[in-house]
Amino acid sequence: MKRKGFRVCSLNTSSMSYRELFVSPSAVFGGYQKTFEEADYLVIGVPFDVTSTYRTGARFGPSAIREASLNIETYSFRAGIDIEDLRIHDLGDLHVTSDVGETLRRLEQVTKEVTAAKKTPVIIGGEHTVTLGAARAVDRNIAILSFDAHLDLRNEYMNLTMSHTTFMRRINEQVHPSKIIEVGTRAVCKEELDYAKKAGIRFITVQQIRRDSMEKTVDKVRRLVADAEKTYLTIDLDVLDPGFAPAVQNPESDGLCTSEFYDIVSGVCDRRVVAFDVVEVAPHYDNGVTAIQAAKTIFEVLCLIEKSKE
Repeated sequence: MKRKGFRVCSLNTSSMSYRELFVSPSAVFGGYQKTFEEADYLVIGVPFDVTSTYRTGARFGPSAIREASLNIETYSFRAGIDIEDLRIHDLGDLHVTSDVGETLRRLEQVTKEVTAAKKTPVIIGGEHTVTLGAARAVDRNIAILSFDAHLDLRNEYMNLTMSHTTFMRRINEQVHPSKIIEVGTRAVCKEELDYAKKAGIRFITVQQIRRDSMEKTVDKVRRLVADAEKTYLTIDLDVLDPGFAPAVQNPESDGLCTSEFYDIVSGVCDRRVVAFDVVEVAPHYDNGVTAIQAAKTIFEVLCLIEKSKE
């Protein structure tokens, strides 16, 4: 059955780009935009939560985050830059399907097209599995820097080998990044700990962050990514404590507060970030607080990247 609004086209259509084939316009992130050709940053929504195993609803994240972005102020005191001075274009939402592999393939193709145009993809999820599709599109010599309560390193969960609980293991196996660093960890199983040790995946727990102090934590993360030519930044909003971001699909207590989170991000976010995503916002579980945190996070990351180019 043809989905309403779904454009069915042949990939042989010579004049059709992947972004035109698989993405539809929506409300504009931030409220204004440049043309595709003028823009430095390309926003792509991915309304997808097919493998969610606890709370669902991240498919509504992109629209809620866009709405929040229209109603918060745009100046970053951390970067000294206003988001309105950046050249941003919102492509709209990816055409997703219930087939995980096909959805990831489409995101990979669109992301690859965006990076080939020398622009930075800004991906709004959706569940965290979408990071696998985007990561496949970037250069192999890249460090994955993840902010997340979970390691997501299981080999299989509920008979799925490709899901929000396994995607980071698949990234390690399929993308082969130069390194993976996970920050804000506090929810794992023994299988994941064993695999992280075997694969050389570094993670920093919330307990370590508070024991070492913020300054030492920022220095540690900087040193871990110091030799990376490029980084892919992925942010699961459940890295924050549920008191600050309650509307996520898999909330875990004892998380970071917003100031701790932004302090670390500010210390490691620079021009080497070639793509980033913000995922796992399920807006129906609160009254907009988490969507605001997500929009603010995107504002801050964009301004910090821009600041590092000066």
